[in-house]
Amino acid sequence: MDFKYLVFDTVPNDSLMQGMVKLYSVIFDSNTEDLISKINNKTKLLFNIVIDGEKVIGFKIGYELDKNKFYSWLGAVDTTYRKNGIASKLMIQQHQYLKEYGYKVVQTKTMNKWRNMLILNIKSGFDVIDTITDENGLHKIVLEKSLLN
Repeated sequence: MDFKYLVFDTVPNDSLMQGMVKLYSVIFDSNTEDLISKINNKTKLLFNIVIDGEKVIGFKIGYELDKNKFYSWLGAVDTTYRKNGIASKLMIQQHQYLKEYGYKVVQTKTMNKWRNMLILNIKSGFDVIDTITDENGLHKIVLEKSLLN
């Protein structure tokens, strides 16, 4: 399959944003206005997006925590496109960008219910460094990966 992978260090155009929001609402069954609000409140965002024709079929969004550490915040792949290596390629693309721009560490959080993402993170060199319970009582697994190798 021939997908197009895109990288933006600013908020993408409306068409791509609408595609990401639509995918987000399906995958996470969540309020899309909350996503837009959170995006608008972050600085130094990075968007890695994959499209099939004009359709957004996957994305990875992250933002800078400090000059050395980047937070890989949110990602999704359309369920009909899974098992094609899209999530892996988005992660590789994101990490290459981060290395080029001098970040030393990438951090992420996930939950047990997102086991495929947890496994992908571990296979990609992330280490579990902590577990937390967030303000909503959700248990999260904190992972970090060094970008120095």
